Amino acid sequence: MASYTDVLQYLSSLDYPAEKDDVVREAEREGAPPEVLQALRALPPVDYANGNEVARSAGIDAAPEVSPSQRSAQAREKQHQRVSQHLRGI
Repeated sequence: MASYTDVLQYLSSLDYPAEKDDVVREAEREGAPPEVLQALRALPPVDYANGNEVARSAGIDAAPEVSPSQRSAQAREKQHQRVSQHLRGI
């Protein structure tokens, strides 16, 4: 599977905002390996503001060192933070 840094490496000279086709073309031009190209070809057809947005949209993990259980704990904490202030005391 492609890593976050792999994707960013092959898109370093791309001008943003960029469409999906531009992203794929740039990665091909830069000689990206098949797993990176596969991830980029699966992107939704929208405009991307930067390389980080591309990598996130491709479902590539920015922090692979974080375990699934740590991610679950972070997700639970984030859900609580989104609750409206007036509902927190209920």
